[in-house]
Amino acid sequence: MAEERNESEARGPENSGEANEPIINDKRRIDPETGEVRDLGKAAGAESAESTTDDADPATGEAAEAAAEGLSVEDLEKLLSGEGAEDAPTEGTPGESDLAQERLQDLQRVQAEYANYRRRTDREKTEAYDATKAEVLRSLLPVLDDFDRAQKHGDLVEDTPMAVIANKLRTAVERLGLTAYGEAGEAFDPQRYEAIAQLPNPSVTTDTIADVVERGYTVGDRVVRVAKAAVFVPAS
Repeated sequence: MAEERNESEARGPENSGEANEPIINDKRRIDPETGEVRDLGKAAGAESAESTTDDADPATGEAAEAAAEGLSVEDLEKLLSGEGAEDAPTEGTPGESDLAQERLQDLQRVQAEYANYRRRTDREKTEAYDATKAEVLRSLLPVLDDFDRAQKHGDLVEDTPMAVIANKLRTAVERLGLTAYGEAGEAFDPQRYEAIAQLPNPSVTTDTIADVVERGYTVGDRVVRVAKAAVFVPAS
């Protein structure tokens, strides 16, 4: 037993040395075997590159693969966002080039569809806003008619409280785009006037507005309410 223990102790340090053998980096500038001058900077750079590769963040693997396939990270981001899609590189094997071209065409089609969608929704929003505004202004027209009748009968005296209120209301609706129309002497337009009376008149050759009973209003190109008027017609 003593002899076996002695043999084990004798082998122990040797085995331990193999397990814990130190790693020696030869950094001598002169190669002892060839006598040539070593390029220590190149060797250090190779070790650093190998260490960097081993410790690289997995998140950067996609960027490295994209670069290896001919696409830089900036080109990849531009392609996904649609910016500079026409300039994205498509070089590669015939199959890869066809696939890249197909993806580029898909992206351009999606961009065109989205642009059309934006234009259509913007137009619909504008039309909905104009229609809502016109409806609100239409509800105020009876009040404006009352002020017009009061002014014709001399009841709307300047600088009186009622006259001040009338001027404020008219100013407010004009700022919203409401415009009044209808004057005697204008040519009769059935799209803008409603004839409530026809008066034969030998002095006119075409239908002409004789008197405006109720003024018409527009908001932009939209007619909110046609004007009601008496019309002179040529005498037969």
